[in-house]
Amino acid sequence: MRKIKKPDSLADQAYDLIRKDILTGTLAPNEELREEKFALELGISRTPLREAIRRLATDGLVVLQSGKPAIVSSFTKEDALHHMEVRKLLETYNIEQIAKLTTPDFLKSLKSNLKLQKRAADKNDFHEFIELDREFHLLLADQNPNTKLCEMIYAVNTGVNRAFLILANTYPVSAMEASGEHEDIVNALEQQDGTAAINAMTEHMDNIERRFLHYYEKG
Repeated sequence: MRKIKKPDSLADQAYDLIRKDILTGTLAPNEELREEKFALELGISRTPLREAIRRLATDGLVVLQSGKPAIVSSFTKEDALHHMEVRKLLETYNIEQIAKLTTPDFLKSLKSNLKLQKRAADKNDFHEFIELDREFHLLLADQNPNTKLCEMIYAVNTGVNRAFLILANTYPVSAMEASGEHEDIVNALEQQDGTAAINAMTEHMDNIERRFLHYYEKG
């Protein structure tokens, strides 16, 4: 018998709505999140709103300030490149470790995610795509029994997602390219070819940086 699904709490709903507005650029970097204003707009009290804001701060999307309203995080070119460097080290190492841990169920979950990625790209749904992109990399992390490594990959993917926003104006080209690169990673894992998997992940990470720098310099 399936468990009854509980509805999302007010804090969960506020978290999701504010997070989406940050990721889509509706809330700009350094914009203040005034509790009275947001509580009124969302139709909730300040208590669940504060919980949502604390979670967003943990994700690196919001900066808490003593005695002042929290603000939306900003990022610089250097911040983004530093995130990408750390992410590349972690994810390349992880793919090497899990190449020999591939299972049919694991591959099925990756392929299901790939289908949804392509659907989101076809619909020009940037928000949905970056969520699925993040989920893809977290599926790879979850396959590793090293929980500390998983936690680090979770954290850096959240940070990178924030820096990733600048790529919005390269969409849908960057989304379609990234989806194809993800497919190369899955194909290598399906063949249990560790070297090919490492190469595919390295190329993917390098291309993320290339796309970022192209847009940043162009802008």
